[in-house]
Amino acid sequence: MKQIFTLLLALCFCSFGWSQMKITGTVKDANNEVLPGANILEKGTQNGTNSDFDGKFSLTVKEGAILVISFSGFETQEIAVDGKKIFNITLKEGLQLDEVVVTGSRTPARSNTSSPLPVDIVGVKELQATGQTTFDKALQYKIPSFNTVNTPVNDATSLLDPYEIRNMGPSRTLILINGKRKNLSALLYTQTSPGRGETGADISGIPTDAIKTIQILRDGASAQYGSDAIAGVMNIILKDDYKNGSATFRSGITGEGDGEMLGVSVNNGTQIGDDKGFINYTVDFSKTALANRPGTVDAEGEFADFGGTRPGETLADIRSFLSRRPDAGNINGSPETTAAKFLVNGALDFKKESELYFNAAYVYKKVNSFANYRTPYWRDIQDYPYLANLFPGSHPSNPGGYDGYVPTFEGDLNDYNATLGFKSKLNGWNVDVSATFGGNMQTYSVNNSHNPSSIPTTATWTDANNNGVVDPGELSSQGNKYRENSPISFDPGGTSFSHIVGNIDISKVLSDHVSIAFGSEFRTENFEIIEGALASYEGNGADSFAGNRPENSGKFNRYNLGGYFDVAWDINKDFLINGTVRAENYSDFGSTFVWKASSRYKFADDKYTLRGSVSTGFRAPTLHQIYTQKTQFSFVPGSGIQRGGFVNNVSPQARLLGIPKLKAEESTNFTVGIGGKPFKNFSFTIDYYHIAVDDRIVLSTEIGRTSGGGTALDQILNANNLSDLSFFVNAIDTKTAGLDFVFSYKNWEIGPGKVGLNLSGNYTITNERDGAVKNPKIVADAGQSVVNATQEALFFTSRPRTKWILGATYDIGKFGFSLNNTYFGKTTFKQQGLDSNLRTEFTPKIVTDLGVNYNVDKNWTVSFNANNILNVLPEWSFKAENAAGQAILNDPAQVKTQSNLITFNQRYSQMTYDGYHFSQLGSMFNLSVNYRF
Repeated sequence: MKQIFTLLLALCFCSFGWSQMKITGTVKDANNEVLPGANILEKGTQNGTNSDFDGKFSLTVKEGAILVISFSGFETQEIAVDGKKIFNITLKEGLQLDEVVVTGSRTPARSNTSSPLPVDIVGVKELQATGQTTFDKALQYKIPSFNTVNTPVNDATSLLDPYEIRNMGPSRTLILINGKRKNLSALLYTQTSPGRGETGADISGIPTDAIKTIQILRDGASAQYGSDAIAGVMNIILKDDYKNGSATFRSGITGEGDGEMLGVSVNNGTQIGDDKGFINYTVDFSKTALANRPGTVDAEGEFADFGGTRPGETLADIRSFLSRRPDAGNINGSPETTAAKFLVNGALDFKKESELYFNAAYVYKKVNSFANYRTPYWRDIQDYPYLANLFPGSHPSNPGGYDGYVPTFEGDLNDYNATLGFKSKLNGWNVDVSATFGGNMQTYSVNNSHNPSSIPTTATWTDANNNGVVDPGELSSQGNKYRENSPISFDPGGTSFSHIVGNIDISKVLSDHVSIAFGSEFRTENFEIIEGALASYEGNGADSFAGNRPENSGKFNRYNLGGYFDVAWDINKDFLINGTVRAENYSDFGSTFVWKASSRYKFADDKYTLRGSVSTGFRAPTLHQIYTQKTQFSFVPGSGIQRGGFVNNVSPQARLLGIPKLKAEESTNFTVGIGGKPFKNFSFTIDYYHIAVDDRIVLSTEIGRTSGGGTALDQILNANNLSDLSFFVNAIDTKTAGLDFVFSYKNWEIGPGKVGLNLSGNYTITNERDGAVKNPKIVADAGQSVVNATQEALFFTSRPRTKWILGATYDIGKFGFSLNNTYFGKTTFKQQGLDSNLRTEFTPKIVTDLGVNYNVDKNWTVSFNANNILNVLPEWSFKAENAAGQAILNDPAQVKTQSNLITFNQRYSQMTYDGYHFSQLGSMFNLSVNYRF
């Protein structure tokens, strides 16, 4: 009996020892970011699994098991199960280069150590530490290869500024939100300034407090993501924390006492059910007042442009006006902007490793800016005698006190995007299905202006004698439709863009060595040119900004379908090869096939990584570039303001001129680099890149009348009362090469605090045209070119040749200090009208920013930022190209003439009429108070 009892007891213990249980959990790093692909192994067995894209895992183990959790670049951790079923595991940082990256490959995510591609990762705290008021300006002072700046002449560009990575323009950088394509803006940049002829997404409207991290892939990625990714990809990853909410009050002012800013934002979240999901939301309201930086206008230059042609008008008259208004009444700088931003991000978990996810955003911006002031000698009452009634002034020497007027330019921007998707794991396959909707609409208003056109009103029949017959004197006109009867407020219309994108992405880790991914994307795009009200375009239209004419307006659509296949092969633990192919078909540009191959090799115990990639790219022209056609006013050096326009490539005018239809750009990218972390707190990356673009799409320079006249070009210009024409054309091949550097040292203990140092830089080795300009025959026959010296400078030298950011942080007790020095290298311009023997160079400058944080307690933090604390301003000078240019520089009178030509007689003295390399506003001071819930 005793033996039987002993046997039964042994069997019970044996059964207990071998009983199993299912456990689940999430693997994260110290920054609370999930670690996809982490290895979870039951110690002493081959039983294990990997965490999915959200860092989650499930595994059936023995009750007494010990878990071994490992991830490349992090310290391996062992945890006893001890009867627990749910685990929240945090791995400590080991010898990694940076955080986990999910951008650049469609296969499951890797740490930056394992990534074969150069990726910049910026957290929200780093963006906030810059003290900049918008997301795009914060990136300007965090990423050396990223550049953006306010354009000198605003108009529609006051709503959002052009940006670019590696000097490639906004059209060639793809913007993603949580890995899904963000819609383009409706705006096409047409001013003669950096970004001319380009369009991009409105990243300035994204609320900074909603962002978790930014991952910027500095490499061509058309094979993975499709068109628009020639220069790289910016993936904006939204906050997914429902526990740590906060409210922030912001205020600021420039050193000149203008540009006042007030803002308030709230970021918070809530849990769905019992740990079934989350919702994170952000609300952000702000208003920034006008910051005006006009120049002192030169009277002689004004007289050369506008005087001497009207009876009795003298230089003394112009000087008299400028004595009252030394800046000629001009208002330029940074416009008044009001913004409201709303964003929500969330997910809902289901059983069997499935998740419904969603995000949505809406941004409204209202901008009030101004056109150039219409001086009384420019819009003269001798030509327009009714102006004194429309714009009464207070100057006693002019009839009605007329002293000129300044038209306004007011813009309303509405931008929205939303994604709804479903992720699941089916038999080891990760499946992600989503639909994304997005749009951007910009409408404009012009006030304090007039329509100067002489258009008679429709004749009317009075039938005074009531005989039913038109007798002499009974048919009369009511007078001029505009001029003295003109309205002073106009609706010029606007533009809108929207897209719908469907994605199916499937991936699987086939083994310890091979991962694959494949998927498809369908996208439909809609672009609309919104017709203006009749008075805004009839005749010459509204003075300063004519409206969209009916024949230039309309709705336009296209769609495309693409598919990709991606495979990553870890030949061994150090050597990785990754390849992607993509086929895509556009309804208006046919089919394309692109590919990408990348690799990395780790050595010296994973302390160093060699990486490289080569890829091809494809970019179809945007709908904006295909269909936009309009007239616009611009400053022509030596001739004042002229009315020009540009025609689209599918118009009757284009056929008459022999302008070819646009075709897609094609590119080849090559990148090679090295990264390392030779010891615990120090890391570095150095990457070389080379980008070649064939048939690059550009907005041509202004093509004017021929010397002989009588050509088709002259006929179109004369028939439409235009001084010039411009149009889009596949004009040039280009090549761009450079180096990106990142050096980081953190957690350096000095006294009771810790210091962090960061040095990052971009150096452009080559950025130039490759081969001759491809001119249409009619332009070549006229002895002109669609790309002149001004265009060349805007494409290739208008952004800093080199840019470096040296930052230092020091955390001690409740205080945190940051000091950043941003070096903006030389930029070169060849402004329109400038003598060909000269060039303009903006002097290299260092902008210094100081930030101080004080943690009052666990809830309250006060932050102060002094941006450009030394009040460094852009500064330019003429440089001689040859002896003839030096002769000009030796003559002060000629120097003054040239200076007037490129600054509109000193109205834009600080930055010239074409652009500059950093903000002209000088010092800016910002204070914020943050309360954590």
